[in-house]
Formats: sequence, structure tokens, C-alpha cells
Amino acid sequence: MEYKVRFVNYPAHYHSIESEIDAAIKEILLNGDFILRSQLEEFEKNIASFLSVKHAIGVNSGTDALYLSAIAAGIGPGMEVITVAHTFVATVGAIVHRGATPILVDVGEDHNMDVEQLEEAISPQTKAVIPVHLNGYVCDMEKVMAIADEHNLIVIEDAAQALGATFNGKRAGSFGLSGCFSFYPAKMLGTIGDGGLVATNDDRFAEKIRALRDNGRTPTGELYGYGFCSRLDNLHAAILDVKLKYLPKWIERRREIADLYYQGLSDLPELKLPPRSDDRFFDVYQNYVIRSKERDRLVAHLEESGIEILISWPKPMHRYDALGLGHFHLPKTEQLSNEVLSLPMYPELSDAQVEYVVDVVNKFYI
Repeated sequence: MEYKVRFVNYPAHYHSIESEIDAAIKEILLNGDFILRSQLEEFEKNIASFLSVKHAIGVNSGTDALYLSAIAAGIGPGMEVITVAHTFVATVGAIVHRGATPILVDVGEDHNMDVEQLEEAISPQTKAVIPVHLNGYVCDMEKVMAIADEHNLIVIEDAAQALGATFNGKRAGSFGLSGCFSFYPAKMLGTIGDGGLVATNDDRFAEKIRALRDNGRTPTGELYGYGFCSRLDNLHAAILDVKLKYLPKWIERRREIADLYYQGLSDLPELKLPPRSDDRFFDVYQNYVIRSKERDRLVAHLEESGIEILISWPKPMHRYDALGLGHFHLPKTEQLSNEVLSLPMYPELSDAQVEYVVDVVNKFYI
């Protein structure tokens, strides 16, 4: 199908900075700088500065960022880790792969962890909490960190969808022991394949992550232990470094597009729009997620009109039999899975395209 409005337009994104991307790729190929070279070091330095953290360690995916963080944090069998089901499966997978037990709590109106339920879920076996900053919205990290500090819990932030978002002026991914990011192509900052990053202010933790990503090797030539081949390739790092300087401008464009959606759809009582955050939060709109009790019919209407949309969570994670999480009762998570859909959201969207999406949604209800 030929869409009038793509959900993400990768060619348009490439063409917007084509010459710089091509130059970065050419430099890598001509110099043979493929693994753990200066381009990776430069990107890690620059994104650490952007996040205001001491260390940023590039790994090969957001999934590995979570998994390596769980290893370095000492999570293992007999321990419980609290997180949510309204997230990508990798969040919970990092817990399960370590032999630990995931404890799932429900989400609030912002689609993030209901912090009021966090403390109730803590037991003597609780080792850590993984708050997920979904759709470009930061969790209430003031409450999360206060509870974690009181109960001596490790905090690993899943910030894969919130690069650049802030809470009280502090970047997502910079609150806990570890902040985990994804550079999947459709993310706030995307490469041309898979990529990820671990951010931390803890020197010893950073050393562990650097060793774990490189088969356990340390700078002195010693082995920290058995590790993994999970390095962020120089090619991806060079491309991401080109894009990083444009990220603030792209975030502002996302916020402009969100405002156009708010203005164009706010008169429809049948729709529930993303919550407007208070002054403590700076939202970056990785996704613009609306809710409709007629979701499936609305999706069909949008597709028929040439608008590509995405349903990220068509089924709650705890309802997949293969995952063994069916004992959790999460009514809000289940409701969201039945109602949510994401409208096109990327910096290259034109105002005219956004207006077309708004017009098509309005016609469905009017």
C-alpha cells in the first residue's frame, strides 16, 4: 500500500542530513575504523555530556543495555525485580534471563509505572526496580528514588523511549545506577540497525559494563570474567554522533507536532489524548499515543485513508502464555492494550501531513 503519511519516514530522515551521514560512513570505510575506535569514544563522550552523566557505554542493543546492567548490578536467582507489563518484552526478559523473578505492577494515566503501587510490591527478596519511561514521558523519579533509597533498592531505568526527556531538569536515564537506551532506527536517536547504550555515574559499574560488552576484557588485558560480544559498532557510533547535534531541534519539532495534534483533536470527547505533564516534566514524544474505545475501527479508517499507524501493545505482556506471567492482575495495563494506537510522529512530518491526520480522525467521529 502506498501511504500518504508514513508512521516513520526513514528516507526523508536520511535525506535531511544525507551529506553528513555519507561522509561519516566513508571515513569509517576508508580508515578501517570498525570496532572500539575513536568514533565510538567521541560519541560516548558527547552523549554522556548530553545526559549529564560520567559514563556512557555503547552496546549493541537496548536489550543488551538492560541485560548487561542486570548482570553488573548483581541481579540473580532468589531475587525479585519490580517493573511493569506495559513495555517491550526485553524489560522483563532481562530479569528472567538472570534467574530473578519479575514482579509486575500496574501503570497510571501517563502509561508509566503507578508509583503508588511500587512500595506495596516490595518484599524481603526485592533487589531492584526498573521504571520504564514510555513514549517520551519520564516516570515520577522523585518518588521512585525516594522509595528505592528507603528500601536500599537498585534502580535501572529503561529509558529506551525517552532520550532527552527530563524530570525536574534531570535527564531520563541519569537518576539510577543505570540508564538503558536504544538506538533502534525509529527511536529518538536511531542508527541504521541495532544499537544501545548504558549510562551511569558509578565508576565501578561502568568498568563492569565495558568489560561485559567486550567478552570480559579489561583495558589492562585481564579478564573480568565471561562476557559478551555486545559492542556498539563504530559505524553506528559515527552516524549517531552526526545525529546527536540535531537531537534538540528534532525534539522541539516533535513537541510542535504534538501541539498540532492536541489542538486538532482536543474537541473529540471520544478520544483520550496523551496527558499534558506539569512543569516538572519535559516530554519528548517518542510516540503520540491516543486511546479510543473504537480502536480497531479507527485503525481501519486511518489505514484506508493512507495513514500508517502502530499498535505497540496489542496484547498485555502478562497475557502471553509463553511468558508465565498470567498470575498478575493489571487492569489498567489491559485497558490500555485494548485502546491505544500511535499516530505518525517524527521530525520530518510536515504541518500539512499532521493536519491531514487530524482531519481523517475527526471525520471518523463526525
